[in-house]
Amino acid sequence: MGLMNSIEILTDFAHRPVDAANNLPALSADQLNAHPGGHPNSIAWLLWHSGREVDVQLSDLTGDEQVWIKFRDRFELGEPGDAVGLGHTPEQAAEIKVDDQQLLIDYMEATLSALGRYVGKLSETDLGEIIDENWTPPVTRGVRLASIIDDAAVHVGQAAYAAGALNHSH
Repeated sequence: MGLMNSIEILTDFAHRPVDAANNLPALSADQLNAHPGGHPNSIAWLLWHSGREVDVQLSDLTGDEQVWIKFRDRFELGEPGDAVGLGHTPEQAAEIKVDDQQLLIDYMEATLSALGRYVGKLSETDLGEIIDENWTPPVTRGVRLASIIDDAAVHVGQAAYAAGALNHSH
């Protein structure tokens, strides 16, 4: 077994949230948009947010347009869908209604594939570059990328938990 470098690890890590999302049980539109335990974030919101947070932050890093441009019309969310979801009020979160589980996964996969391609073009030195001095300690490119992927993984994990709870309650 050979040694892995940071680029290879991040590239592998970028695929993990999509793998987890693809292992979710098939959910009905009602299940996707349910609010288990009265929580403001539905499973659809969690999956949508996973794609959006990757997309917006990657676009900020690369200067490229968001993948959302190609998906926006298919989601039919209008202006609420253009947000990222950070700081959403319960009312704003409720505006995110998506009936198509595969569309949510396809969007997330497109954003994380773009992230993987971006990481593949970087060097170890690029990962150590400080890109945000608004934090203590300042944030490097590698830390930001790990944070982006981790956030997606956490939200997909929440979606998996909620999906399991919904499937066992019926």
